[in-house]
Amino acid sequence: IAENPNENVIRERNAEIVSGGNVFYNPVQEFNRDLSISVLNVYHRRLAQERHEKALKKLQRKRPKDHGNAQEEEQQVADTPAPELPSFVAGKKYEDGLSILEALAATGLRSIRYAQEIAGVKRIVANDLSRQAVASINRNVQHNKVEELIEASHSDAMTLMYLSTAPEKRFDAVDLDPYGCPNRFLDGAIQCLVDGGLLLVTATDMAVLAGNAPEACYVKYGSVPLRMKCCHEMALRILLHCIESHANRHGKYIEPLLSVSVDFYIRIFVRVHVGQAQCKLSMSKQSWLYQCTGCETFTLQPLGTTKRNPTAGNPQQLKFGIPTGPAVNSQCEHCGHRHHLGGPIWSAPLHNPEFVKDLLQAVQESPLQSLGTQRRIVGVLSMVQEELQDIPLYYTPDKLCCVLKLEIVPMLRFRSALLHAGYRVSYSHASKNSLKTDAPPAVLWDILRCWSKRHPVNPERMIPGTPLQAILAKECTKNYEFDDLHPDSNPKSRKSALSRFQENPTPHWGPGTRATIMIGDNKLPKSYRNQNKKQRQKTSQQKQEDGQEEASQTEDLEEVEHLAKQPKLETTA
Repeated sequence: IAENPNENVIRERNAEIVSGGNVFYNPVQEFNRDLSISVLNVYHRRLAQERHEKALKKLQRKRPKDHGNAQEEEQQVADTPAPELPSFVAGKKYEDGLSILEALAATGLRSIRYAQEIAGVKRIVANDLSRQAVASINRNVQHNKVEELIEASHSDAMTLMYLSTAPEKRFDAVDLDPYGCPNRFLDGAIQCLVDGGLLLVTATDMAVLAGNAPEACYVKYGSVPLRMKCCHEMALRILLHCIESHANRHGKYIEPLLSVSVDFYIRIFVRVHVGQAQCKLSMSKQSWLYQCTGCETFTLQPLGTTKRNPTAGNPQQLKFGIPTGPAVNSQCEHCGHRHHLGGPIWSAPLHNPEFVKDLLQAVQESPLQSLGTQRRIVGVLSMVQEELQDIPLYYTPDKLCCVLKLEIVPMLRFRSALLHAGYRVSYSHASKNSLKTDAPPAVLWDILRCWSKRHPVNPERMIPGTPLQAILAKECTKNYEFDDLHPDSNPKSRKSALSRFQENPTPHWGPGTRATIMIGDNKLPKSYRNQNKKQRQKTSQQKQEDGQEEASQTEDLEEVEHLAKQPKLETTA
């Protein structure tokens, strides 16, 4: 492989990467890397605490075997000092530390940053299928002097994970950050994780997950998406459903710690546990989704139900059942239109509130507070902490008002009306105009009927058979308070002006192109490079055809001239 002459030195925090233009690097993903480092640090603290408590319980379970010397042995156990919780430092190797696999490492930047910034690492395997990428990893590992912690691997990611399923070879954390869909790597990743291991997954094929190609999404993820305003949260729930289905095949189940939709991708952090009994709860964590084709009201129906069935031997026993359905009528109760059916999707909580609380605290303390995107991480985590965890998906006021052709209700007034009516409401980190609430759709339409009294709809728009006419034909059941803003209508993250939804910092902000360095002045932006691409192809093709016609015409003229110049032969009788 020829060396690339356009080498660039990429600096991110303390890591330096010397790379040519044929290895993928995208500065857009710095937030992804910073968040992953934060999550892994907090995860390792919790894992170390769990192992410490497990060691204490094991020590306490020791009982004297000889009844004659019972008191002496009990005293010996009591006098035995309890093991202390060890402290860990970043950049140092620990035999009882984390074993991490980065299955698609490219330049190795992520692995190098993990080695430099995660406390308590045992080893990091940086794998890539490209020989040039592995050579780059080795060069960069030596350049950053982290050879003790990072091991470069030249292998197919799936093969490497399947060969690491033996208990002594398994990893504590597996990071999957592919270009596009991660589904092909999920089965191997789940099998090579230890019990309680952390799986970090990125998906960038948002067009598929957001409902532009439902047939492709079903092939890749086993779920049918619907085109809705809450498509980014639906993308998270589709990926979680896919991961859970892979885990259940091996007697495992997932515990989502954090699930975020950022920029052009989604990022999910889940713990994978072993437990056949807990796997039975999986059916009640998935739901079908009904969406009205007229007013776009959605309704979820779980695949399974559970109810308490305590017995003398097992007070916590549960009884599993199958729900009756469908959850909606053949026609929408609000506008009379029919429904689309999507899913199944993950309908359980997206985050672990305790983990998010610890994570938010950690990124505001040293050393994580010096991360390059720390301000944005604090903003996103603050919004995640404010979300209603038990309410799947959300509405947006602009879409609700668009259905009824109304002037848009200001967000704080809409939230205030719901809070005054006794319902809970929150934003979603996935959309700045989101309205996540436990109020039924009938209440949302009733609020908009009340709003329409202040801002009437043009009578010409009241066309029979439309959702607008069907919804506004009903009378408002009560008056809602819009003017007196509820104290909780403006959330703390908004009051504090946190960086919740940042603007794109540079032009052409996006996922980039495969195997491209994405930095430097010598690279044309993709959008500029593809501008008028089809027109240029047509023009060049037309020129070639015109050139061929001119050449053929010239040949014909030369042949005619040649025949004309030939002397006439005299015929002899």
